[in-house]
Amino acid sequence: MVCQEELLIQKVCGLYDQISGLESLKPSKDVDMLFTQLVLTCMPPNPIDVNKLSKKIQEMRSKLIRLCGEAEGLLEAHFSTILGSFETPLDHLNIFPYYSNYLKLSHLEFTILKQHYPHVPSQVAFVGSGPLPLTSIVLACKHLTTTSFHNYDIDPSANSRALRLVSSHPDISKRFFFHTTDILNVANGLKEFDVVFLAALVGMDKEEKIRVIHHLAKHMAPGAILLLRSAHGARALLYPVVDPCDLIGFEVLSVFHPTDEVINSVVIARKHQVPIQSSSIDQQALVPNIVQLPTKCSEIQAFNPLNHGNMVEELTIEEQL
Repeated sequence: MVCQEELLIQKVCGLYDQISGLESLKPSKDVDMLFTQLVLTCMPPNPIDVNKLSKKIQEMRSKLIRLCGEAEGLLEAHFSTILGSFETPLDHLNIFPYYSNYLKLSHLEFTILKQHYPHVPSQVAFVGSGPLPLTSIVLACKHLTTTSFHNYDIDPSANSRALRLVSSHPDISKRFFFHTTDILNVANGLKEFDVVFLAALVGMDKEEKIRVIHHLAKHMAPGAILLLRSAHGARALLYPVVDPCDLIGFEVLSVFHPTDEVINSVVIARKHQVPIQSSSIDQQALVPNIVQLPTKCSEIQAFNPLNHGNMVEELTIEEQL
């Protein structure tokens, strides 16, 4: 088993060296090949615990996660621009190479959501929707067909691209809203949402992720649902990890660790009904202690709803239009 982990780390480090040496992470033959190899290397189930890796490997992992995030953003921007050139962009989503993965991931997340929130949400927020907000689009078209979606991203160009995709659709254009802002600057507005989705790459390291979660715990409505993406095993070399004990202010309902091509784990939690005092989730007081939390604070194993897969994530959005 140790040998298996060593071989995995050796291969990932080699791919990291090649990826970090690229002149650009924009879609190209070399970029696509290296990231495909990286994902296939980290996809098989592996008992590796990234928190127990050496400091040097931890530093490599942090840099690799940021490189993955940058590459995904560029990939989504590239295809969003292409889709935006069509008269009806939503009719051509299948040109995106991972569209089928988004269909599967959205179905998985909707299935998990239904188990714990049987109502049809009136308003949903997606924090980190990016230039190609496929999760929001798929959910709105196929699963939550009357729900309004508020998509938050910190990048105005991402919102502009995303808006172009939905503006010609007679239904989705009326139910989609884009906000360009840091989610940490949104307070009372978060109380409007029945469900908040948090993309995997919002908060690129542990401290950033916890800061966002604590902010949501302060400002989401009591009883509202938080559905977020994490990673487990070797997949945690690609994405940040959220442990159940990180979700202070929430009741963790389920954690699902996929073993197929779905790269991200899915965590669903409910905001406590009793309001959390501001001091109890003060980021200055808590963030330094996050590193001290145990790696597997409470492993809440979920049901296995479906075998679904998704390889690509999303990012952050907010521009009042």
